[in-house]
Amino acid sequence: MDNSPNSGLPPSWEIRLSRSHSIPYYFNSETLESSWEPPLGTDTSVLKAYMAANHSFVLPPSVVSATAAANAASQQQKIRCSHLLVKHTGSRRPSSWKEKVITRSMDEARAMLEDFERRIRCGETSLAALAASESDDSSARKGGDLGYFGRGEMQKEFEDAAFALDIGQMSGIVSSASGLHLIERTA
Repeated sequence: MDNSPNSGLPPSWEIRLSRSHSIPYYFNSETLESSWEPPLGTDTSVLKAYMAANHSFVLPPSVVSATAAANAASQQQKIRCSHLLVKHTGSRRPSSWKEKVITRSMDEARAMLEDFERRIRCGETSLAALAASESDDSSARKGGDLGYFGRGEMQKEFEDAAFALDIGQMSGIVSSASGLHLIERTA
């Protein structure tokens, strides 16, 4: 709590630190009103100097609001997917957690994925279940879950296919430098 007369705030107003956001807010001890923005009647030039001297490690609320809005917009542009990767001899790194050296051809990898795709689409199994045992990617231990990602974070072919999917939809076979994938958008 900070109710210094040098803060530029009107009478009964004080500066407090939010426990949840770790940023200052303004509190009126008489009316119990609180606000992220300085109250009416604040001498903003005095407040600015006071905040710079006493709370310089904290961003002003308007900057925090703009940053939060930008972060929220960025989060909305991210999607979450799981995938099942089958590598082949032409993959950029033809090895995996299952096989030190992958010797299957691209055609053999495609045949494997076609069978996996058929089994998933007919409801025999799920992509997550198959990814856990069959994927050549280290995400296999998480059922193929890649977490959230945005544009520019994945190989272009993978990204284009993933962003074209609706939530709950699975792609057909997608080829990238890593190998052949089935991709399921989860969020």
